[in-house]
Amino acid sequence: MAGYQQIKVTEVGDVAVVRFKHRRIIDEAAIQELGDELFALVEQEKREAILLNFEDVEFLSSAALGKLIKMDKKVKSAAGKLKLASIRPEIYEVFTLTRLDRLFDIKDSEREALAAF
Repeated sequence: MAGYQQIKVTEVGDVAVVRFKHRRIIDEAAIQELGDELFALVEQEKREAILLNFEDVEFLSSAALGKLIKMDKKVKSAAGKLKLASIRPEIYEVFTLTRLDRLFDIKDSEREALAAF
């Protein structure tokens, strides 16, 4: 498994559980690297079940949301499943306002998301 700068990947069964190393995802260069690391899970590592756990994330920029949308497209085109979990209320509000809560399968906890695969 590759050495990631922006994410930490663990495996629970056949699900790749992704945690973010930084609380605030706002730096443009870091977001680009984050996108590359997430996309590699699908494109190089051929992961079909991916859970993004936002438990430690306090802030996401709009550019980071763009990477998540692109990630969703990549996972769907590979016939995989992407779930999001443990999103703080203030970040979830942004997902609701932008209607991204309809695009993504968002669960309250990692356990609930893992059970939904």
